[in-house]
Amino acid sequence: KVKKILSVSACCSDDFADYINHWKHNGFWLFNNVADMDEIIAKDNIDRSELSLFYYEVFEKEYDQENNSWNDFEPENSFTTNIIKPENPKLEGYDIVTFQIGTSPECSPLSCNSFADKIEVNKNCLFERFSTAKHIIESGFFENGEPGPFRIFAVYTLEY
Repeated sequence: KVKKILSVSACCSDDFADYINHWKHNGFWLFNNVADMDEIIAKDNIDRSELSLFYYEVFEKEYDQENNSWNDFEPENSFTTNIIKPENPKLEGYDIVTFQIGTSPECSPLSCNSFADKIEVNKNCLFERFSTAKHIIESGFFENGEPGPFRIFAVYTLEY
């Protein structure tokens, strides 16, 4: 039933560029605004018409599966994090992403580990509700997948 994978992770869907080397990302290793991404797109001569644009909001806690606890985390403070919320984002669902190294998003157990085959997700390989994502994490469902900690992201699409 999955038609598209709209994961935060780049395991199943490629990032638009090797953006880390441009050092335009924020402390979440994503972007503060579209303009920062547009600079990379122009510099790397990427065809913008072939891209889909996403906006993410991350839950302020991450789940440590070893201690079964939700813990605070902060963006990397050596990067400016001043996110500008875009107009009219369309909520597509909620993704769960691993952050073992603690910097950039790593794996989404739903798509990367094929857990979406074993649980109800929407057509974009995401949970419909935040409460479902949180409950699934706390239940230990991803125990045999990529190691956490796990963060929950609201995934939005934007007109580009």
